[in-house]
Amino acid sequence: MAVPAHHIIAEPPPFEQPPYPGDIFDRRTVLVTGGGSGMGLAMGIAFAQGGASVGVMGRSIERAKEGAAKIAALGVPVHAASCDVRDPDQVATAFDAIEKVLGPVSLLANNAGANFPVLTENMSINAWNAVTRIAIDGTFLCSAEFARRREAAGEGGAIVNNSAQYIWTGFPGDAHSAAAKTAQATMTRKLAQDWAPLGIRVNAVAAGFFPHESSTNGNDPEAIAPLQNMIPAGRTGKTHEFGWLSALLCSPLMDGVTGQVILQDGGESLRRSLMMPDFVPPREREDGPWGWK
Repeated sequence: MAVPAHHIIAEPPPFEQPPYPGDIFDRRTVLVTGGGSGMGLAMGIAFAQGGASVGVMGRSIERAKEGAAKIAALGVPVHAASCDVRDPDQVATAFDAIEKVLGPVSLLANNAGANFPVLTENMSINAWNAVTRIAIDGTFLCSAEFARRREAAGEGGAIVNNSAQYIWTGFPGDAHSAAAKTAQATMTRKLAQDWAPLGIRVNAVAAGFFPHESSTNGNDPEAIAPLQNMIPAGRTGKTHEFGWLSALLCSPLMDGVTGQVILQDGGESLRRSLMMPDFVPPREREDGPWGWK
């Protein structure tokens, strides 16, 4: 059923109106993993709107530079670095490169990830590792490198992780991603406990559907429409509002918040009811991005 015309659909403020002052991250440097496109780029832009210098890390230096150019258009210092977040030596080298240009990294946005739908019994070990190691190992290695540097400097900082709303429910074709994103959420809580004495806060956003060019459905209106019909808010998320929440969690406005996994899904996780359509197992679905016939 399409969203009825009489339903009130709350929209976020326009991109040009971030919910914090333009200097809230003044003299701060944020490192965004996977920041060249999609949700990571939205994070980088959101921090830039608050005046942060932005380090963009990505496996593809070309994509990282493309994202960095879009962020630099906002008038903040930016630097791109190539890095496979699964390799601790590459992580340390990328931190060094970014800090050499932009100064000490005091904020970290762990976004690097990969995902593609596949039935569990058809999932190769390479497919499993490609998704789980980037999200789990990458988040751990980048966070640990960040914390060591902040402790050595005698200063605190903040980390935000990009998790997912299906960490509590799973999702068709996403055994690898659901496991990885759940691990990120648990890691968020543990690191917040470990590093509170260092003045390092750690939080995560469990994101719902935020269509963008590199997401499974892309951002084609026809592909997005069925998703909007499933969401109580009546729409999918806008990437800039995800970026804003991520940045806010690292801002002084949220200094009392740590160890939290904030759900941002338009109420999609609340739609379970007796009136839902019949459940169709993934392998029996005939169409859509999670159908296999």
